[in-house]
Amino acid sequence: MKLLLAFIWISNALDGWALLEDVKFKTQYSDQLETYVDIPTFGSKLQALDGKKIKLKGHFLPLDLKDPKSIILSKFPYSSCFFCGGAGLESVVEVQFDIPPRRFKPDEVITIEGILRLNKNDFDHMVFIIVDANRLIWEDR
Repeated sequence: MKLLLAFIWISNALDGWALLEDVKFKTQYSDQLETYVDIPTFGSKLQALDGKKIKLKGHFLPLDLKDPKSIILSKFPYSSCFFCGGAGLESVVEVQFDIPPRRFKPDEVITIEGILRLNKNDFDHMVFIIVDANRLIWEDR
């Protein structure tokens, strides 16, 4: 039985997007931003992954970020993403590379690996941040 449970956990761990769904959001007013914001509460599965290496495969979103070493990766294509299509905050991550990555095409499918950081308070960044990211695969569509 333990072996079966371990296999199920490992299978789920391979789908990083499913793991990112272990979050709930509560809308609160931010005095700092003078607007309402969604504050995440991370579930125990996500808290256990904070600071751990994960792998994600997603779509590059062509957003201008201040840091040229960072990109936004989405579970969904641009037309269905959090910014344009109504998906949730759990469907996008900020990816921070050590050096600026090559230029990507909108919706280009990328597989990356890096250290997961959970972000609850810094509104200049996404809720999920992958630091020390490595490119695993740049896939042509």
